[in-house]
Amino acid sequence: MTAAIRKGAYMESDSTTRHKPRGRVVMLVDNGVKGDSRVQKAARSAADAGWDVVLFGLSPDSQKHSWKVGGAEVRLIPKPTPLNPRRHDMRRPFLRRPLAYRSPQVARYRVQVAKAWRSDLAFRQAAVKAAKAGHPGRSAGGSRARLLVPRLSAKVYSKWVALRARETTDLQKRRAMLDAKVDRTTTAMWQRLMKERAWRRLMPNLWDFELAFAKHIDALKPDLIHAHDFKMLGVGARAAVRARAAGRPVKLVWDAHEYVPGLPPRHGRWLPGHVAWEKEHAVFADAVVTVSPALAELLKEGHNLSELPTVVLNAPVLSPSAEEVAGADPVPDIRELCGVGADTPLLAYVGGINPVRGVETIIEGLELLPDVHVAMVSVPPGKPYAATATIRKLVDELGVGDRVHFLPFVPHWQVAEFVAPADAAVSPLHHLANHELALSNKFFEYAQARLPQVVSDIRTMSEMVRSTGQGEVFRAQDTEDYVRAVKAVLADPERYRAAYDKPGLLEKWTWEAQAEILDGIYSRLLPDRPAQAAPAAEPRADAHA
Repeated sequence: MTAAIRKGAYMESDSTTRHKPRGRVVMLVDNGVKGDSRVQKAARSAADAGWDVVLFGLSPDSQKHSWKVGGAEVRLIPKPTPLNPRRHDMRRPFLRRPLAYRSPQVARYRVQVAKAWRSDLAFRQAAVKAAKAGHPGRSAGGSRARLLVPRLSAKVYSKWVALRARETTDLQKRRAMLDAKVDRTTTAMWQRLMKERAWRRLMPNLWDFELAFAKHIDALKPDLIHAHDFKMLGVGARAAVRARAAGRPVKLVWDAHEYVPGLPPRHGRWLPGHVAWEKEHAVFADAVVTVSPALAELLKEGHNLSELPTVVLNAPVLSPSAEEVAGADPVPDIRELCGVGADTPLLAYVGGINPVRGVETIIEGLELLPDVHVAMVSVPPGKPYAATATIRKLVDELGVGDRVHFLPFVPHWQVAEFVAPADAAVSPLHHLANHELALSNKFFEYAQARLPQVVSDIRTMSEMVRSTGQGEVFRAQDTEDYVRAVKAVLADPERYRAAYDKPGLLEKWTWEAQAEILDGIYSRLLPDRPAQAAPAAEPRADAHA
C-alpha cells in the first residue's frame, strides 16, 4: 500500500464525532505500521467487518502522522524517551569506579576543557614570541616565567582528566550489557523482591510507552483494545483498567506475536524486565490470540491462562482491495527479473537477510547445485543493510554471482503470485526459540504459490511440512543436507505440489479465513454488537489475476 502521510495534520477525535457501526476498536503496535503486514491486515479486515478502527503506532520523528488503511485510520504518535537513561547514569559511581565521571558526557566535556586550556596557553606563549620578534599584536600572556606554572598545571590536569575519562570509558563498557556480578546480583534481587512488578526497576523506560499513548487512547473511549505484541500489552491493559474503573467495560485482546522468554536479550536486564512486564499485564486480557499452536501452548502454561489462546495465522491476503491494487505496480515477472527461462531451476527466498536466517546455507549450496539459480527477494527500500553486503561478499567469494539475483520486496499481497513461477521455495532458519515456534508469513505465501518448500528442521514449520508432504526438511546450517533436500524437490516437484490439493488446506491458509476468526473473538467479547448486513462491497481484486 502506498499511503500519503500528512505531517502535522493529525487531529484528536472525540467519541461523538466518528461513526460507530458496531463499536470502536483501538489497535496498538510499537512500530511505524508500514512494515507490519499482520497489523495492517488486522486493522483493514476489522474495519471491513464494520468496526470503527483506529490504529496507533510509533512516529519516526517528533511529528504526528495519519493516513488510512482501508477503512481503518492509522495514527503515529511521537514517543519521547526521558526514561531511557539508566539509573546508574544519573549518579556518581563511587563504589565501582570512584575515579570515573558521572557520565560519558561529563568526561567528554572535561577532556575538551583540558585541551582548550592547553591550546590557549600554547597560543599565549606563541604570542609572546611573536611580539618579541616584532610582529603585530601585543603579548597575550606576559613572560615565559609567568606561563610556567599554568603550563605545568594544565599538563597535570590533562593527565588527571585523561585518567578519569579512561575509567569512565571502561566503566561504560562494563556496564553496557549489565552482566557484571554486581548487576546480576541486583537484577536477581529486584526479581525476587518485586516479582512481576520488577520491570519498574529493570526496564523503567517501558513507562514511556504508556505516557505517550495513554491520553490518545482514553480520548477515543474504545469498546475494545487490540494490543499487538508484548510492549503494547501493558499500554492496552492499563488503558482498559482506567476505563473499567471509570465504569466503561472495555475489552482487551492481546495479540502475542512472539515468545518473549525466547527473544535475544539486548542486555542483562532487558529479558527479565520484559518478561515481568508481560506477566503483570497478561492477566487483564479478555482474550489472547497468537500466531501458532506451539506458541499458544507456551502462553497458556506461562501465564496460567484459563483457555488456550486462539491461533490467527500470518496468512496472506488473496483478495486485496481495489484501493491497494490501484496504488501498486503490476506484479513483475520473477524469471524475467532474474534473466532465466522456464527451463532453468529457480529457487525463491523471501525475507530479510541476517545471520540467524540461514541465507549463507542457500549461497554455499550453489557450489553443489551448478544449474540452480536463486531469487533473493530481500532488498529493502532505502539504505541497504550491512548483512546484505556480507552475503554479497560471500556470493563473490564463491563465484556464484551470475546465479544469485537480489530482487526488491513487493507488496505483501503480491508475494505469492510473484514467486509462483519459481520451482521451489526455501526457508533456512537457524534454531532459535521463536523460530521453533513460528509459522511465518513466507511459509503461507509459498504455499499459496503452490511451491514445494525446502525448510530447516525448526520445530513447528518442519512438523507442518512433514505432515502435509509439501516439501523436504533439512538439518539447519548443514549445507550438504540442504543440497540433498533441494535435489529431492527439484527431481519431482509435482509430488510436493500435490499436497496443496487437499480439500480446504489453502482456503484455510488465507487472511480472509483468519479475519473471520478474529472477528468472531470481537463478536464474542461484545455480543451486543453483532455483525450487520454488509453494504455494497468495495470491489476486491484477485491477487492471482
